[in-house]
Amino acid sequence: MTLPVLRDDALRSTSDGFELLLSLPWIRSLPGESLGGVVVRIDGHEMPVAATTPGSWWYLQDRVALRGTTRIAPGSHDVDVSFTLAIPYLAGGPDGQLVLPFRDARALVATAAATPADPAPGWQLTASAFNWTPEVIGAESSAADIAVGVVRAGVAESIEIEAGQTWRSYPTPADAEVDAFRAAIDAVGGHVSIVGASIDDWAPDGRRRSDAERLAFLVPQLRAAARVGAIGARVPLGQAGPALLRMLQPTLAELDIVLFEEAQGHQTPQAAASAYDDIAVLDDPRIRVLLDISMLMPALPVTYLQRLRAAGVPAELMQRLETEWSDPATHSAVVDLLRSGGVPPSVHTLYMNMLVRFGRSDAADVRDVLPLVRGVHLKFWDLDDAGGRVSNPIRAIGRELRSAHFTGTLCSEWGGNEWLDDDPAIMTREHLALARPLLEGTR
Repeated sequence: MTLPVLRDDALRSTSDGFELLLSLPWIRSLPGESLGGVVVRIDGHEMPVAATTPGSWWYLQDRVALRGTTRIAPGSHDVDVSFTLAIPYLAGGPDGQLVLPFRDARALVATAAATPADPAPGWQLTASAFNWTPEVIGAESSAADIAVGVVRAGVAESIEIEAGQTWRSYPTPADAEVDAFRAAIDAVGGHVSIVGASIDDWAPDGRRRSDAERLAFLVPQLRAAARVGAIGARVPLGQAGPALLRMLQPTLAELDIVLFEEAQGHQTPQAAASAYDDIAVLDDPRIRVLLDISMLMPALPVTYLQRLRAAGVPAELMQRLETEWSDPATHSAVVDLLRSGGVPPSVHTLYMNMLVRFGRSDAADVRDVLPLVRGVHLKFWDLDDAGGRVSNPIRAIGRELRSAHFTGTLCSEWGGNEWLDDDPAIMTREHLALARPLLEGTR
């Protein structure tokens, strides 16, 4: 059995050099001291490196970071690494343990490593564990371990988590489970920014819950968010309603956390005015808006269009979707095809994104509500930036946020895992690398 040493995302360029991540090519964990004789060559040049193991033992799912001080440019590089592993439970002869040589050589694309510096004072750049949803569903590791792994791998120090994914005891997260997760996050130097919570409006018997029952359903999730050290919990915009928001205020004050109402897709201040007004009228700093820039899509994702086209969505509509997404008439055409029954069954669920998750507004459309905003989801679907479809919304919202003197979190959230099989770590790293200079440069 040949075990990998260099994964696709193993090489990163940093501000002061580079980092090469080694996977353990063995079937069980080994002491950190087992690694020896490391030689790294990049593009034919030997590079001095210092090895940092994740702990005294090299856990088989962790990677050792080899750090060098020679700067390398982002892009493709020929990488050759060789080293030895001492196997402490196998004899290599009468006088010592078995020592095995390993080598891997391949072309790798250097990505920019996430750095702890945030793009502006009072802004915190984070990543969402939601990006790893396919891995969570695959269940080869626990959801909690996957979320902690985002921090351990250096993708981001601060993460958003979903209560309904992370804790088996959801919707009433057990203190012991929450505490264990917080200890694991603390151990790798990370923390939780926001917890995605839920309000189940309907009881299992199909009866609509009263506001008191909805409150009882949500409060344990709020307590878990506070216990894990998050600044707040997130629910959909407008779902709580004014009565429940007022009922929540004492709990939010007691826990000293923020309830974020998330606006996305078509939920602009113009389209969902009453929901924004409910928050503004309360004038409570613990009840705030989280904006998802899926509201600000100048064009549809390239990979999404490819899926619709391959499934047989009519060519006439595809032409509109590719070139006239911002035209209100395109929305009507999308609805017309749905009502006619002409949407191919294989992409019916995917098709609904255009009615729910994909917006077509400008950043200026949210300007008036920015004093209520304390969080932003930098939603992305793929990394094809043709026509600025990925970068322009980030740049535009960054400018608006600076003008409004925003402070809060900006979280990289990948929605394209619904139709793409790409590595979430690579996608998230590259998205953060794209977003950071755009946000830093907004004036």
